[in-house]
Amino acid sequence: MATPDTFTANANKSTPVRNVWRAMSHGLMGRCPHCGSGRLFASFLKPVHSCESCDEEFHHQRADDLPPYLVIFIVGHIVVGGYLLSETMMQLNSWQHLAIWSPITVLMALLMMQPIKGAVVGLQWANYMHGFGGQKDDIVEILQPE
Repeated sequence: MATPDTFTANANKSTPVRNVWRAMSHGLMGRCPHCGSGRLFASFLKPVHSCESCDEEFHHQRADDLPPYLVIFIVGHIVVGGYLLSETMMQLNSWQHLAIWSPITVLMALLMMQPIKGAVVGLQWANYMHGFGGQKDDIVEILQPE
């Protein structure tokens, strides 16, 4: 049985095993999920074409809507929890809540987006998803036949 320390992904038996947690932590830090030393992002959310250290290609990654969904989920829970807690502890007007929680929401979302996208790219790399295993995605073949 796999423990959290030994959990790894393997697309099929002929491919080497990749450590999911290490790949996600490298991505979370904005580093290449493969080597952990090259940059993952060329700009705020645009991944580099390939790693400068190990030449792993990232142009085919498809993080799509998962990172924003996770950011909304996390930030929403923190902000709503903070709002409800502050409401029970003190009486604030609506404009005061707006002045407090709006900047916190925007700042948290901006600070969390790139690390979460990096972790999702690391998850995809470790699980050989979306071209990271050398094979084409079935959905891409359906949408763009050769």
